[in-house]
Amino acid sequence: MQITELEASSSAVPQKAGKPDLTLVIGNKNYSSWSMRPWVALTAFGIPFKEVRILLDQADTASEIARYSTAGRVPVLLVGDTSIWDSLAICEYLAEQYPECGMWPKDVLARAIARSVCAEMHSGFNGLRTSMTMDIRGQYPGKGRTAATQADIARIVEIWENCLSKFGHHQFLFGDFSIADAFFAPVVTRFRTYGVPLAPALQAYAERVQAHPAVAQWMREAAAEPEELPDHR
Repeated sequence: MQITELEASSSAVPQKAGKPDLTLVIGNKNYSSWSMRPWVALTAFGIPFKEVRILLDQADTASEIARYSTAGRVPVLLVGDTSIWDSLAICEYLAEQYPECGMWPKDVLARAIARSVCAEMHSGFNGLRTSMTMDIRGQYPGKGRTAATQADIARIVEIWENCLSKFGHHQFLFGDFSIADAFFAPVVTRFRTYGVPLAPALQAYAERVQAHPAVAQWMREAAAEPEELPDHR
């Protein structure tokens, strides 16, 4: 099992006195959409952290993950000797610990909607997850278009249109880049991989997400990974 530990190269905010050291345990960047979300959030807001990468779908993957969390999944945020093992819980913890970063929208209603769309992404869209698995290096235009996937795409389009028009001023979903954009960043990569056509305004949003420095860094590092996992197209 290959485990890589490194300092996040894009961390811009010095670690403040009294703040615990953070370590994010992730899977392969090319394939792990759940890992991408908190990694992008940490990197986008310049929160210092170390990274541990565990290769997925290997004989010892489960035992390696168990070193950090008994839940058996990545990502895991290590805060001292405490493990936080859910991507949304990780981002909520970060938003509370670093309020100066503005990871959620300032407006109370916008913040509630941002949390709603993140929770919906967190718990739903099984058709998209099943038929359009994350593969940033791959190009499979037109594949995976099941009825369930098409319904998920339609719902995502609806979310993006509503958020961009009501809160985002046609930039990111809630104006400035937020946890909500980090949560939908893996969807943006899936739409790119599977050639999902979008209306011009939504395609422009997807391109802004891909061009964000944190997302672009993740995608570059995913492209540089040598591993090819089984059961991926």
